[in-house]
Amino acid sequence: MPRTTESPAAPRVSPPDLPDVFEPAAPTRSGDLLAASLDLTASADLAYASLEQCTVRADADEVDLTGATILDVAMDGVRIASLKMRDAGIRRLRISGGRIGTLDLSGARINELELRDLRIDYLNLGAVRATDVEISGCRIRAIDLPQAEVTRARFTATSSDEVDPRGMKAKDVDLRGLDALAYLDANSLRGTTLTGFQVQQLAPVIAVGLGIQIKE
Repeated sequence: MPRTTESPAAPRVSPPDLPDVFEPAAPTRSGDLLAASLDLTASADLAYASLEQCTVRADADEVDLTGATILDVAMDGVRIASLKMRDAGIRRLRISGGRIGTLDLSGARINELELRDLRIDYLNLGAVRATDVEISGCRIRAIDLPQAEVTRARFTATSSDEVDPRGMKAKDVDLRGLDALAYLDANSLRGTTLTGFQVQQLAPVIAVGLGIQIKE
């Protein structure tokens, strides 16, 4: 598909629509939470729950949101060893500040996700269907994107040791603000935007993919 002068299109991310008053609530598997404030510790089971217009704070070993429905949720200042959101349905989720060991979003359906000022050891976006993603001011040790479908995503002031984009389908994905030490497969970066310097860094990986041998 030909690029336009306006490419890459910026993600359309808006803040979660939150009420003025929240009711404290306890985590419940398959629960239905509306306008609730959650303060999570130890291990919290929210698998297959529905969270709408909620705030979440956490200092926890594990928070399980597998298969959950997440609509207009803000997570601020979290410290979580393992945050599981596999196969979740997400619309307007903001996670800002804090530290996450593993953030597992594999298989999730995402519409408007903001990750800001976070330290993440491992971000798993395998097989996600994601539209409108903003990642800013983050330090992410490893990013996995195998078989992901990503539309309108932007990285700003973010760094990573390793990015695995194998099999990714991208449209309007802006990687110019991602300082990555290594990409495992340059051929899977079709549909992304990079700086000239980033392309120079990728030249050896691109050459390998094209079967070019480089010798001085």
